[in-house]
Amino acid sequence: MVKAMARSEPADRLRELVAQVPDPEIPVLTIADLGVLRRVEVSDDGRVEVEITPTYSGCPAMDTIRADIVDRLAAAGYPDVEVRVVLSPAWTTDWMTEEGKHKLREYGIAPPGPRPSGRVMVRLSVKCPRCGSPDTREASRFGSTACKALYACDSCLEPFDHFKAI
Repeated sequence: MVKAMARSEPADRLRELVAQVPDPEIPVLTIADLGVLRRVEVSDDGRVEVEITPTYSGCPAMDTIRADIVDRLAAAGYPDVEVRVVLSPAWTTDWMTEEGKHKLREYGIAPPGPRPSGRVMVRLSVKCPRCGSPDTREASRFGSTACKALYACDSCLEPFDHFKAI
């Protein structure tokens, strides 16, 4: 059970609470790890405003994330919550934390590399998150979700998702 917080508690404490909401599609990641959590503010009357940005505009996890944020804040004594989805600027894998990328790798999903900036970058390989081999190939442009591609490792013969750099 979450302990109720005083109404004078600063927004950064509530941000810490909201930041721990897990991603419903990749439960080892939080919305902070993903960079989905944008802003948390508390008004003088105790109303909490939260802004989140989906990993892509059609992300089906947003409704679940919104409900989880509202539930978490209500349990902490903040029943008046508005969660807004902000589409601009668009989310990018650059917003993911290094800890989040490490969690992905440990979970068996190859994390995204750096996003191309102006130049066309050719990714020579994606390291297998299971055995570390660069001897992998893309099996399908789309994996278990639209933000991931399905890869196969030719060394350990295991399939794995690769989080696309966008």
